[in-house]
Amino acid sequence: MRYVFVTGGAGYIGSHACLKLKQRGLIPVTLDNLSTGWNDAVKFGPLEKLDLLDREALRNCFSRYKPIAVMHFAALSHVGESIKEPIKYWSNNVIGSLNLIKETVAANCRHFVFSSTCATYGEHDGILINEQTPQKPINSYGASKLAVENMLIDVSKAQSLNYMIFRYFNVAGADPSGQIGELHIPETHLIPSAFDVISGKTKYIEVFGNDYPTRDGTCVRDYVHVVDLIVAHLLGLEKLLAGGKSGIFNLGTGSGFTVNEVLTAVEKCLDCQLPVIQVGRRRGDCASLVCGSRLAFKELGWHLSRSSLEDMIGDAWQWHQASNYRK
Repeated sequence: MRYVFVTGGAGYIGSHACLKLKQRGLIPVTLDNLSTGWNDAVKFGPLEKLDLLDREALRNCFSRYKPIAVMHFAALSHVGESIKEPIKYWSNNVIGSLNLIKETVAANCRHFVFSSTCATYGEHDGILINEQTPQKPINSYGASKLAVENMLIDVSKAQSLNYMIFRYFNVAGADPSGQIGELHIPETHLIPSAFDVISGKTKYIEVFGNDYPTRDGTCVRDYVHVVDLIVAHLLGLEKLLAGGKSGIFNLGTGSGFTVNEVLTAVEKCLDCQLPVIQVGRRRGDCASLVCGSRLAFKELGWHLSRSSLEDMIGDAWQWHQASNYRK
């Protein structure tokens, strides 16, 4: 049996990783405390309900399964909350990750794929962001992810641990099969928040800030389909398993859309009208984050197949209509 640990495998991105791993003939083992993940999303391999702050539970899992690799998605990830509760983010994201890295090394598991974020770059308005862009995070979420990146780089110099670090931009969509998708409570992501309005769960969309230095005053973000994103993770893992070197890659499309443009696309795709309320800027949000790198395409052979706004909205809407996740 070739097991791969997937932390956060009951969450949005992690569950899509589990699906793709199973399709590649590997067995994903979900490590998740279900604080934000969903038991019903764990469909493609066993679930180990544990917290990464519990080193003994981690150690026991490594002993039982002897995984060939770790894919680390588990993290708190709300920018606004990270500013209000930095200790919570440093404890969960950094100490939990440190425990996981320690046990990975102790178990002689040599391959580690880390889900990082473009939030490590901070404010760089007006430029396309590549892997050499200075990393100056402006919130505890981005800072905690950068700390884990640095841990992996340092540990790899002293131990037999290879890594792939993926800094990605805004993730959207759902697997076209409709088996899994995106659900957060409370919902904070733009496209599913629009769906909640269409479905009558909420009354309106809040747009945070309309005075940014962008083409319509709202924030610009680079959206990548979750399926395309996970394909990059699998390509990175396969490179490590084949003896390839560690790497750091941005994952984005190179095209940015404003909040208003995304909402207009939802209205067009679903033939609806969204009630919108303009509110003040949200602390910790920068005006623009757009990927300017082709490194993953060049070195991993990555390509985009579903990252148009229409595909992301259509796939996400299909899943949203059928979703019934339960803890």
